[in-house]
Amino acid sequence: MSLPRRFLPSIQALRALEALDRLGSVTAAAEELAQTQSAVSRQLKSLEDSLGAPMFQRQGRHVRLTPEAAAYAARVRAALHQIAQASVRLAVNPVGGSLSLAILPTFGMRWLVPRLAEFARLHPEVTINLSTRLKPFNFASEAFDAAIHFREPDWPGTGALRLRGEAVLPVAAPDLLDRAGPVAAPEEVARLPLLHIETRPHAWAEWFAAHGVENMRPGGTMYDQFATITQAALHGLGVALLPDYLAEQDLATGRLVTVWGGRTVMKGAYYLVWPEANARDPALAIFRNWLAGQAEDEDPLPR
Repeated sequence: MSLPRRFLPSIQALRALEALDRLGSVTAAAEELAQTQSAVSRQLKSLEDSLGAPMFQRQGRHVRLTPEAAAYAARVRAALHQIAQASVRLAVNPVGGSLSLAILPTFGMRWLVPRLAEFARLHPEVTINLSTRLKPFNFASEAFDAAIHFREPDWPGTGALRLRGEAVLPVAAPDLLDRAGPVAAPEEVARLPLLHIETRPHAWAEWFAAHGVENMRPGGTMYDQFATITQAALHGLGVALLPDYLAEQDLATGRLVTVWGGRTVMKGAYYLVWPEANARDPALAIFRNWLAGQAEDEDPLPR
């Protein structure tokens, strides 16, 4: 069903609105758009007339958006960004398309990237663009086609593919254990300084519970990502719960040692998440189908 023409304003008028909202003045908007102030003013007036709703508050020589118009401008900004991204994809790769993927820094670099050489060999027509994100975001406001996410995905309007679970090891620098003495039971781990990561705030409590130590509320210091918590462990600042694939190399070289026990399977898993509205995108479908073949918990990680 086609919409009335007045509800499909010109790109020029929408760009003028978006620039005014972002920059705060007609003068600045005109300068960015390489137009005269009068031309931008005419576009804004035409937009207001066509929509039939008051959009601007004029205070002397200054123009402000109404709250409703500012909300409209935010949606317009997201739509313009999507149009621009789609145009870039088509221009760069008119045959196979491209996929903009948000990845978790450590998991993306250690699990996904080593596998992408195979994907590139099998599907040279598809370009994969990677950016890192640590926390969930809104697909409507960020121009990603899909994301790698940890924990059960609860984003509205999305589909998901489970990639693998996570098993962890409590590890520390050898000199820390030399100073603290041997650890003979899981509850004794709590007497050591514990390192926490923001993305897994309950990991230590979950680990203790998995080994029969209930109601443990361990304190310690907090780190923002695995790269920093690993360095803290290597420098003897405490015990870190690291995914087995991340700790393996440092364990093999002796830079880290296991404090107690072995691999502990934790709650949560890694997922590929995508907006349902984008589910039929050819590049996403190709990548998702290929990734499904990699999504086996038993599959050994690249070392």
